[in-house]
Amino acid sequence: MRQVKYALSCTVAAAVIAAAAMPAWAAEAAKNYPSKPVRIIIMSSPASGPDILGRLIGVKLGEIWKQQFVVDNRAGASGNIGAEIAANSAPDGYTLLMVTSQAAIVTAMFDKLSYNLVKDFTPISYLATTPFIMVVNPSVPAASVKDLVALAKGKPGELKYGSGGSGSPPHLAAEVFKSMSGTDLLHVPYKSVSPALTDTISGQIQMTISVVPMVMPTVKSGKVRALGVTSQQRTPLAPEIPAIAEFVPGFEAIGWYGLVAPAKTPPEIVAKLNAELVKLMGSTEFRERLSTMGATPTGTSAQEFGKHIVSEIDKARRIIKTAGVKPD
Repeated sequence: MRQVKYALSCTVAAAVIAAAAMPAWAAEAAKNYPSKPVRIIIMSSPASGPDILGRLIGVKLGEIWKQQFVVDNRAGASGNIGAEIAANSAPDGYTLLMVTSQAAIVTAMFDKLSYNLVKDFTPISYLATTPFIMVVNPSVPAASVKDLVALAKGKPGELKYGSGGSGSPPHLAAEVFKSMSGTDLLHVPYKSVSPALTDTISGQIQMTISVVPMVMPTVKSGKVRALGVTSQQRTPLAPEIPAIAEFVPGFEAIGWYGLVAPAKTPPEIVAKLNAELVKLMGSTEFRERLSTMGATPTGTSAQEFGKHIVSEIDKARRIIKTAGVKPD
């Protein structure tokens, strides 16, 4: 812990030094930011939670600054494709990256990545948190998590669950569920959660865990059956769906969203973005908009978000080791 605090202190100190050393042209560019369209890279497919939040933020920031914020979906490889593109982009504030809990999990799970989540990015703000929902195809003879556990124990390795790829939050949530419930489920990784949900609906696989906004329409239409939410408590958006923890005590898997920029992005630009994002997350309008997607806005300083990222990587490492999660 002392080393983490020291590293974070060094990061903050480096930012201060960089700000002091910033040339006049860079300070002027930050003052006039944004003077051209800004790209927000999303490491998942359209209609996913990060995509929805990225578009909402883009629209609002565009209205505030009279400049276009363009969402660029770069799904695949557990988010590594989008992260690598962002890490190699110019640190001028015109390329931003929506990071989620998946980024921390991937960092903890894979030994060799083409980028470093802590060193190659500058935190801007922690934006929101959200639970996931476990759903099954209606043909699966399980009306509850308890039923699913009994069914899985009777058919070890036969029930298949899909995820948005190895290292995605739903993947880790399912693996923790397997470990805590003593079940054996077969993981089927997809490039994103959308095809995993599609195959759950068609019956190609039996189960998936997905974000609230993507899965709720299919639950309401009867295309899938919701068994439980991954938060410790039931979500106000669907209070009729029990928490998985009601059947598997202690179970919890929460997703989160945040915004970062390439390392060495001018501190003035980071501060400018952070100030507007914190205002947005604290507004009644945005809270109501996010509640429809099952998310709770946070909005923090860049420093707080940086600490959160480090903490989440350490947490993911502990869970991966305990649950014995392996990349597919």
